[in-house]
Amino acid sequence: MFIPLLDRNPVRHIRFAYVNYGIIALNVIVFLIQLAHSSGFAFDSFALTYAAVPAYFLEPAAPDRLPYLPDGLTLVTYAFFHADWLHLGSNMLFLWVFGDNVEDALGHVKYALFYLACAALSGLTFILFAWGSYTWLIGASGAVAGVMGVYIVLYPHARVYVLLGLTIPIPLPLPALWMLGAWAAVQVFYLAFGEASPVAWSAHVGGLIAGAALCVPLKRPDVVLFGGR
Repeated sequence: MFIPLLDRNPVRHIRFAYVNYGIIALNVIVFLIQLAHSSGFAFDSFALTYAAVPAYFLEPAAPDRLPYLPDGLTLVTYAFFHADWLHLGSNMLFLWVFGDNVEDALGHVKYALFYLACAALSGLTFILFAWGSYTWLIGASGAVAGVMGVYIVLYPHARVYVLLGLTIPIPLPLPALWMLGAWAAVQVFYLAFGEASPVAWSAHVGGLIAGAALCVPLKRPDVVLFGGR
């Protein structure tokens, strides 16, 4: 398993990736709110109110889980809730390492809209693959996969320092294409051949494809495709 630590890819257009770090902070705050509604440090049924559930998008008489908001908004709200600290931490680590460069390439406003779009599109992909089921979806991994999709397309040669699991505690510099490409290949493999799993492989693949596609029209004109340092 690749654990990214940092990348050698400085930002060029912005001074501070405040949207990216704001998204990280919001995810942490929402998780703390989850803890306040539960008796332990794990997932609580409170988050189900905001989860994406495929069957509820098909049933006219589905429960009104968001009485003051459109029910379709769960395609975004699900991405800010997590099952436990490990779920939250792993998603936020990837966002911390890769998100600042994507915000730099798109700009602050476009990056915020892009992130929400990737969350919605990855959620829709999950719904299509789990059509009619009551399997719930929470977590930022689909939206984060969109960020990683952009990084692969724009910065495949950037060096990313990673740990190869926890057994080899020496950071290794790898091209982003190797590291993220291997991650993407694992997602596609398990989506195609994996057995039932709590991991939403379809959301990951959907977010990855959405991010790679959206970055082309959204990136700054002077940011080249397949560049990197």
